[in-house]
Amino acid sequence: MAADPDPKEGAVASTLEEVLRQAREALADLPAERADDVALRLERWGPDLLQGLAVYGDDAPLAEVVRLVTAAARTRRPALAALDKRRLLRPDWFGAPDQVGYVCYADRFAGTLRGVGEKLGYLRELGVTYLHLMPLLEPREGPDDGGYAVRDYRTVRPDLGTLADLGRLADSLHAHGMTLTLDLVLNHVAREHDWAQAALRGEEPYRSYFLMYPDRTAPDAYERTLPEVFPDFAPGSFTWVPEAVRPAAWGPGPDAGSTGDAGRGAWVWTTFNDFQWDLDWSNPAVFCELLSVILDLANVGVDVFRLDAIAFLWKRLGTTCQGEPEVHQVVQALRAATRVAAPAVIFKAEAIVAPEDLPAYLGTGRHAGKVCDLAYHNSLMVQLWSAVATGRADLARRALAVPPPKPVTTSWGTYVRCHDDIGWAISDTDAGALGLSGYAHRRFLAEFFTGAFPGSFARGEQFQANPATGDARISGTLASLAGLEAALETAAATGRTDDVDLALGRIFLLHAVAYGYGGIPLLYMGDELGLRNDRSYLDDPRLAADNRWLHRPWMDWTAAERRHDPATVEGRVFAGLRHLARVRAGLPALHAAVESEPVDLGNGAVLALRRRHPAGAFLGLYNVSPAWQRVSGVDVARLGVPRPWENLSSFAPRLEDGELALPPYAAWWLTRSPG
Repeated sequence: MAADPDPKEGAVASTLEEVLRQAREALADLPAERADDVALRLERWGPDLLQGLAVYGDDAPLAEVVRLVTAAARTRRPALAALDKRRLLRPDWFGAPDQVGYVCYADRFAGTLRGVGEKLGYLRELGVTYLHLMPLLEPREGPDDGGYAVRDYRTVRPDLGTLADLGRLADSLHAHGMTLTLDLVLNHVAREHDWAQAALRGEEPYRSYFLMYPDRTAPDAYERTLPEVFPDFAPGSFTWVPEAVRPAAWGPGPDAGSTGDAGRGAWVWTTFNDFQWDLDWSNPAVFCELLSVILDLANVGVDVFRLDAIAFLWKRLGTTCQGEPEVHQVVQALRAATRVAAPAVIFKAEAIVAPEDLPAYLGTGRHAGKVCDLAYHNSLMVQLWSAVATGRADLARRALAVPPPKPVTTSWGTYVRCHDDIGWAISDTDAGALGLSGYAHRRFLAEFFTGAFPGSFARGEQFQANPATGDARISGTLASLAGLEAALETAAATGRTDDVDLALGRIFLLHAVAYGYGGIPLLYMGDELGLRNDRSYLDDPRLAADNRWLHRPWMDWTAAERRHDPATVEGRVFAGLRHLARVRAGLPALHAAVESEPVDLGNGAVLALRRRHPAGAFLGLYNVSPAWQRVSGVDVARLGVPRPWENLSSFAPRLEDGELALPPYAAWWLTRSPG
């Protein structure tokens, strides 16, 4: 007997029919083929759009969304429309093992956007297919949180070029088989943004774009459960703005008696810094404004939007105001609308959250696979540094096994370093399961990576200590944290190069895990050359208070000229990463649809990651210690590689007394022997 129809499904279908009717009217003057393409995409992603917009209830801005989407679709350039068709035929393009990412600030890499375009050959040498340019939309003057305080979403920083230059760069990237990733700050704008300035003057609708309060009643209630993001230099989550015009309903401000002006002063929600005003995403007009920005930039040629601070979008009293369910609903609606207008475009979640919470940003439950397409695997980075500091992989094995699987249509962004600091997100539960104190281990890592712990090889600096959790975040380039800076100092003083070899071994090992984990490995600029800490930021008053610029160096093109010399540090690091990209591209088992599973081979110094792929099993063996380690050949065979072939060095490992012997910091990518 057939089940009774779900009335909600009928309502959605009815609404979708109306949306399609509106869209066809808006596209009536286009050639039939183009109009049909948009209508087909609306049929495909319309249900996702409606499900997401339901967060706004009866205020869902459906008509305006249809207007924005159809306007963007009709003005999409032919070259981008062709790219849409190619990617629709290969929707898993970003999960393929030939993908390698590179992350940089355009000015520090090549001066301008045109300069970046002149360096694409260099990136292709590394196997790069995905270029992420750090914030380049026009920020406020003065402190700007590394460009994340945006004054104008539709203007490029003048020193970098113009929006037209960005479009030309996107075209060049596409011609080279590469994609362009751009940061989109969703949670907040600079207080100098036109919307914020209008809100200051009390103008509607812009005042309702922000979260503003007449006194401390609401801020105090929220702050009982809000964690501080930058406790050292931006404590609290609200800022008093004395010049803000107050609505008459609020009554006089606290300074009315002394100033005679009863109509000014408000508390503004500022999660990150006092110059970054949080947007109120419960207002559907904010949704439409940001959707318009996304669609305009997509039509310039942006392929991937890194959704900055995505976890903070929705506020709810009594919570941390991070990762609320409405976040995933809102982003699902943004993604669906974008897919209709520009299906070549994908979203990446910048969600630095607990591992068990991360899959939700890719979509779980009723949002499965409908939120973002990519997400940063922050836990992998943290666990790798913890492993090389201790020479043990036990904690990494447990932590990487805990999170639920991601949707098979999505991908991780895997990385060893990024533009930000490293926060020691070590779970108390994971540490406790191994008989460790999470607090003590976080303290140890913070001390180790500053070089203060006896025997440490690292040269980092502390950023934003939190005595309550034992976490003190760390700044420093990959090479300096991995021991290369200290090793080169020792070599210069003594002539001994043993420590240099060990440091280079760590660098290769760390990247081999990131490249072999599945997803898009992301290289931060300069890591491919082993660039060390750059303290020149101290000479710039705008940057001197933020030591994260320690690991955001200017590109050293003189050092880059040595990348083909195997006798140099630059040559050894560059060749190793180029080799990882080449080998990775030929291994189907590294497709992002398959998860890496930590397995226990009975040796705590070896991180073993298995990937079960229909094309054949893959087993990554990573010795995180500076000593030789052994694993059972029987166990390796049990995991799907009875006659192992090591792909990175192209050899068949030999058993010794039934065991495989791994050299210090060895990274082995094992598959079944081809012979």
